Amino acid sequence: MSNILQSSIWAKFQESNGHKVFTGSGTGWSYMATLEGGKTGRYLYCPYGPVASSASAFDEAIAELTRVARDNKCLFVRIEPTNDEIFEGTVPSAFLRARGYKISPRQVQPSHTQIIDLNQDEEAILKDMKSTNRNLHRNIHKKGVTFETSQNPADLDILLKFLDETAGRTGFNRQRDEYLKQVAKVLMPADAATLYLAKVEDDPIGAAFVYDSDDTRTYAHAATSFEHRKLSAGIPLVTNLIVDAKAKGLKYVDLFGIAPNDDPNHEWAGFTKFKKSFGGQSVEFPGTWDVPVNATGYKAYTGVYAAKSKAPVVKSKLVDAKAKALPIAKNAVAKVRAKIGK
Repeated sequence: MSNILQSSIWAKFQESNGHKVFTGSGTGWSYMATLEGGKTGRYLYCPYGPVASSASAFDEAIAELTRVARDNKCLFVRIEPTNDEIFEGTVPSAFLRARGYKISPRQVQPSHTQIIDLNQDEEAILKDMKSTNRNLHRNIHKKGVTFETSQNPADLDILLKFLDETAGRTGFNRQRDEYLKQVAKVLMPADAATLYLAKVEDDPIGAAFVYDSDDTRTYAHAATSFEHRKLSAGIPLVTNLIVDAKAKGLKYVDLFGIAPNDDPNHEWAGFTKFKKSFGGQSVEFPGTWDVPVNATGYKAYTGVYAAKSKAPVVKSKLVDAKAKALPIAKNAVAKVRAKIGK
């Protein structure tokens, strides 16, 4: 199973977005990494990588990434290995710790996701979904809803409009317009990204943006019209992109990011329930890990990062304390004045 974030087209996108990109490969391994960081310190970031077919291949990839990191004065390499073959039956966290790697203070890509296996016939894929999803897939046209695809980067504005509306209503953090437009500009002409549109009387009421690697479609961004929410167009948008992925010859659909458990109070509970309704299997990756290259520099970097992370919490507590203390102080002053007045 390959991931778009370790593909040559993603490297091209990163370069077009102003990043310095490094790639490498050997027997049973490959990687794509970008140079990140600033005044606090520089590092290489290898999203969902490196890719490796065994523990020894993984070690070779890390050795090369470490060399490149040193040549570019980086403090560490940030990795997110996902291939089961790397760990050869051992517990991933124990495998990585035994090599001296550190769990990253910042988890970047989702470490839990929902994967749909397309190596079965279409009916079996649909049967694995909730009955509501199957019914909408088969009958939504009766409500006048149609679906189409686009690989015209200009059409991404349709999705951006819905994302903006949803973010304004729910407050979720979304990717910047400029970033997504650049993704579309690079990936769409290469058949590595497609925009799915749901329409009523030729007016868009929803959109979903997907990325395709050699064998996997990633459900990256989606939003629908609040005004037309009763049509539930977001569900058949997903069923269509799943069925189309199989028709294209892809082997998997990655619904990209779910909560680590079924806790109804988890901030991702809502869209986790939505994604799991399409069937498939919940998969856990080891997460984001750091490979220190400069031990002293890495320790200083993580110390600064921890201090910055705590700062907003401390500030918030101070604001809360001030807010609670102010009425008490005002009340005390009022009582003193009342006594003086008497």
